[in-house]
Amino acid sequence: MDALLTAAGDRLGAYHDRLARLVAVDSGSGQVDGLREAADLVQTWCLAAGMAVEREAVADAAGTPLGDVLVARRRGRGRRHVLLAGHLDTVFPPGTAAARPLRVHDGRAYGPGVSDDKGGLLAGLAAVEVLAALGREEYAELVLVCTPDEEIGSPGSRPLLRTLGSEADVALCLECARDNGDLVSARKGVADLEITLRGRAAHAGIEPERGANALLAAARLTVALDALNGRWPGVTVNVGVLEAGGRPNVVADRARMLVDLRAWRTAEYAAALAEIRRLVAEPAVTGVRAELAVHAPTPPWEPGPEDRWLPELAAKVGAGLGVPVSHTATGGCADANLLAEAGATVLDGLGPVGGDDHSPAEWLDLDSVVPRVALLAGLIDEVARR
Repeated sequence: MDALLTAAGDRLGAYHDRLARLVAVDSGSGQVDGLREAADLVQTWCLAAGMAVEREAVADAAGTPLGDVLVARRRGRGRRHVLLAGHLDTVFPPGTAAARPLRVHDGRAYGPGVSDDKGGLLAGLAAVEVLAALGREEYAELVLVCTPDEEIGSPGSRPLLRTLGSEADVALCLECARDNGDLVSARKGVADLEITLRGRAAHAGIEPERGANALLAAARLTVALDALNGRWPGVTVNVGVLEAGGRPNVVADRARMLVDLRAWRTAEYAAALAEIRRLVAEPAVTGVRAELAVHAPTPPWEPGPEDRWLPELAAKVGAGLGVPVSHTATGGCADANLLAEAGATVLDGLGPVGGDDHSPAEWLDLDSVVPRVALLAGLIDEVARR
C-alpha cells in the first residue's frame, strides 16, 4: 500500500499539468472541435503510457456529429477484464475555458469540468501508470474509455459502451467522488421527455369557441404530471420547460413541454413512463392532440446483493491506504447506468473528491488526488487478483 501511495505521488506533477491543459479546452457537449482537441491530448498521454489507442467518431440519431470516443487498452498477464470509464464533455458553452482557466486556491482547483469529469478521467490514466510502474498488471486487459457525449445521455456512445460493458468483468467509473468522499454504488434512471401539443387557433375575442387551446391542455397536463410525484417511492417527475402560444388575443394552437423523469427501480421507472404515455394520449382539452418523444432513456443502475463485494473490496483497499471509504446512491445518472445494463459489475465515484459540478464554482480537492489514485490503482489490482 505504501508503494501505491508513493507511485501515485510521483504522478502528481504530471497530473496537475495535464489537468491545466485539459481544462483549457472548451469541450462542451456538441463542441466537436474542442472535444477532438481534448481527445488528442488524452490520446498522446495514453500512448506515452504504453496503451494502444482507438478512436471512433459518433453521432446522434439525426446524424449530427458528437465527437470521438477514445478507447485505450493495456494488456496484462491475468484473466480479469477491467474497464475504466470517463468522459470528455462538459456542460459549459464556448468561451468558458478562456474566461475561467484553471485556478488553484486553498488546495482546490477550479475550472470548467475540473471535477466532472476531466479530473476523474486523468485519475484513471494515472492509476494505469501507477500499476505499470509497479509491475502490478495482473489483469487480462485494462481498458480506458473516454466518451464525448455523457452529459447529454451518451446517444452516440451507447452501442460501444454496451459492447465494452458486456466484455468487462468490472467497470470502474471515473466520475469524481461526492464532496464528502463517498463513492457511488447506485444511480437513478432518467428519461428526457418532450411533449408536443397541437390545438387549433382562433380569435380570442370574437370566436374563442372555435379554438382548441394547446396551452390550457399543457397546463392541465403539467398538474397531472406533478401529481405523479410520490405515487411510487423515489420517482420524480419535473416539468422543467413549458412553451406555448404567441399572442394574448389568439387561442394557442401549440405547446411544448420538456419533462424529467427519474426512478430508483426498473419496475417503477417503467410504470411511471407508462402512466405518462397514458396521460399524453388523453389530452384534457377537446380538439388538442399530443405526442411524446423519449430522448436518451437511461435505466436505473440498481445493484443487487451479488454486487456488494465491489464496494466492500474498495473499503478494504481504502483501509489499507488509510483512506476511509463509504458509498451512497445518487439521483444523477451517468454512463455507469449503461455499463450496468450491459452486465458489468459497476462502482462509480472513483475520481478525486470534487463538488459544485455544472456550476461556475466547480472544484476539485487537490489533496485528494494522490490517495484516490492509489485507491483506484489498488482496487484494480485487487479485482484483477480475485
